[in-house]
Amino acid sequence: MVMSIRMAPPLPLIFLLIIHRVSSAGLGVSYSPSHICALKDSSVIMNCTYTYPTGHQIKNVFWTKTKDKKETEEFPDLSNDTEYSQRLQYLGDKQKICTIRLSHVTLKDSHMYYFRFTTDKDKWVGKPGVNLTVTDLQVASPERVTEGDSVRLTCKSSCSLTDRATFIWYRNSQPLTERRDRNNELLLQSVRREDAGRYSCAVHGHNLISPAVQLNVTYPPKSVSVSISPSGEIVSGDSVTLICSSDSNPPALNFSWFKGGTFVGSGRIFNISKISSDDSGEYKCRSINEHGEKYSDAVTLNVMYPPRNVSVLITGSGEIVSGDSVTLICSSDSNPPAEISWFKGGTFVGSGRIFNISKISSDDSGEYKCRSINEHGEKYSDAVTLNVMCELTII
Repeated sequence: MVMSIRMAPPLPLIFLLIIHRVSSAGLGVSYSPSHICALKDSSVIMNCTYTYPTGHQIKNVFWTKTKDKKETEEFPDLSNDTEYSQRLQYLGDKQKICTIRLSHVTLKDSHMYYFRFTTDKDKWVGKPGVNLTVTDLQVASPERVTEGDSVRLTCKSSCSLTDRATFIWYRNSQPLTERRDRNNELLLQSVRREDAGRYSCAVHGHNLISPAVQLNVTYPPKSVSVSISPSGEIVSGDSVTLICSSDSNPPALNFSWFKGGTFVGSGRIFNISKISSDDSGEYKCRSINEHGEKYSDAVTLNVMYPPRNVSVLITGSGEIVSGDSVTLICSSDSNPPAEISWFKGGTFVGSGRIFNISKISSDDSGEYKCRSINEHGEKYSDAVTLNVMCELTII
């Protein structure tokens, strides 16, 4: 009979396997959370606990990170690194807590971080570690919007912030306390030109403020007006400039001028050299950009000038007979209206536009003229002759 003999493994080998499994199972590091997204210049807490087998004695504990290309040491101790030594605070112990605080984090601090400890019998690096991503804030916004549009601005980060964030918005460095925001977005409904400005965002409880982004609100011409230079009284012969002002975005480049309803010129400035009474009237300008047009209110040019076209009209026609009533009327074109004086020969005989002679006699015969005068000048009419006929009495 053939006997089958099953050989058992050597006892020392079984013992060694059991010891390794126990030893491996007893060493460990736990992180909570294992992924952290933090704002630049904030402080980060990396919560950490570790375990090791009973009977082991802790010799050394420190934190390390993924090795940079320039580093030669496989697991550098961050407390010896000048970039970390002043900012790293160990909050743990040599028993089971290995939490640290890293202050004033920068974008360069984005790494995988590990806790490492050594006992009198083993060395251990807690992998996978804590993945720290440091982010700044950026405002995403359209560069240009039109008045009346709805605009959404977003406060963006390169990762989702680990801590619950309450976002704050600023326009021109002033907080927008009247706004109600949804998460990290600012909604401007029916945007107005007053909403234009430099927008930035921040997270409540942090000092970091994003770079400001300019929001440009475009709109059609508004507040179109005309100014007159020089101001004050305008006298015939003066040079007068009309200037059209317009609030619009983009700035209006098309300006037109109208006298009454008639087109008279283009450009923001309309100049009249040697103005005359014919230029008197109502003027307005029209401002146009790509979003619309608007007319100014009318302004009136009232041109002052001295008397002209002075003449005398004799009422009635035909022969003037002694005893008749005769009226002389002085006509004058001037602005402002002129004062009228009457002269017979060189002698002043009366005032007013109408000069009346009732029951005229031969003594009233002669040359008459009127003088028209205002603050800008005077002018005489040509002389008219009154030839009074005597009525013959038949006996």
